[in-house]
Formats: sequence, C-alpha cells, structure tokens
Amino acid sequence: MLAPFVKVCCIQSLKEAELARKLGADLLGFVSKMPSGPGVITLENISQIVGQLAPGSKSILLTSKVNAHDIYRQHLQVGTWGVQLVDRLPTRELILLKKMLPVTQLIQVIHVQDKTAIDEALGYSDLVQFILLDSGNPSGALKNLGGTGTTHDWEISREICVRSTLPVLLAGGLNSGNIQQAVDRVSPAGVDLCSGVRTAGNLDPLKLQKLMGNLTCGKL
Repeated sequence: MLAPFVKVCCIQSLKEAELARKLGADLLGFVSKMPSGPGVITLENISQIVGQLAPGSKSILLTSKVNAHDIYRQHLQVGTWGVQLVDRLPTRELILLKKMLPVTQLIQVIHVQDKTAIDEALGYSDLVQFILLDSGNPSGALKNLGGTGTTHDWEISREICVRSTLPVLLAGGLNSGNIQQAVDRVSPAGVDLCSGVRTAGNLDPLKLQKLMGNLTCGKL
C-alpha cells in the first residue's frame, strides 16, 4: 500500500514551511481570514512566505470567501499553487472561478456531518481538482469551517473515496496515534494535518516526524 501525500496546514511562518517540507510535507496550507478556527495569518504574510519558498513548493490558500471575484483577488495577491474552498460557493461562482484561475488547483472542502456529504462530494467531479473531507459545522450560528481537531465518521469518508473520480484528502483530528488507522479505513489519496502536529499553536517537529514515520512507506 502506498502512503498518501501529506498536506500540513496552518503554516505560520517561512520557518514552519521549511520545516514541514524538510519532514516530508507535499502541500503547505495557509489560512486567510476565517469566521472561526486556528492558524489565520494575513494575506500580506502569506504572500511574503510563498514568495520565499523553494522552487516546486506547492502552497495552498485557504479561503472562506464565496464570491469568485473576491477569491481571485486574494489569489492574485498571494500566488499560491492551489486554493482551498472551505465554504460552499454557488455553482455559478465556482464555474466562474475555475475560468478565472485555469491553472490553479481548486480543493473543495466537504464537512462530513452525515451521509448527505456523499452526494455533495460527488457533485464536484467536474468543478474542482481535489476534495477534502473535514469535520466542522458550516451551518452553525458561528460557522466552523475546519481546524476542529476532531474526527468524523470515517465510514462516510471511505464511501466518498471509493466512489469519487477525484483525489480525496482526509482531515479532522489526525495525529500520530490514529493516522495509520485512518488511512487503512478510508484509503484517501492524501491527508491534511493541523492540530495533531502542533504544540501550543506551533508546528512540532517531533509530532510531525512521528506521524510521518507511522505512515506506510511510499508516495502516490
């Protein structure tokens, strides 16, 4: 079994980005303004860090915007390899965004609360390049769009992975103690890490190194 590719999210600085890359991260996530959750930094900081990354680094802007022009302006400022959409855009906005960013990788987050997530995820097959399955509650009084540090129903996530034509990343409460179990049960193309590799909000090299060591050797 090949190991999934790894996205380390909530990157706060160039030092964290370089550390994550050194320890095996394939994708680096940068969180812009959110209604709630950890890891938020300014677009100016994201732009500065992304501009100093080594050639070939795959950076991801996380945005809670739901308007194509707003997201386009954000991306124009930071110039990331990809954009992660943590909220649900109207279909017309997503189609427009794809036209506006033809070479940018779009990652759509699905918040797995119940089995309705299956049809929701499968509906994006022609609209984005990746699906990311996370915990959260986008319908709450204060939207929770990720970074919860909690797991969700992996059986639902597994069904999405089996049926989706897109590569699927698994997020939500992953750490060195449960990462291999999660990968074995869900079989995602990639995993997304935040709270499980941090201590007091800072990227913890020992936690990340241990988690990476617990993944089956090999890369997709």
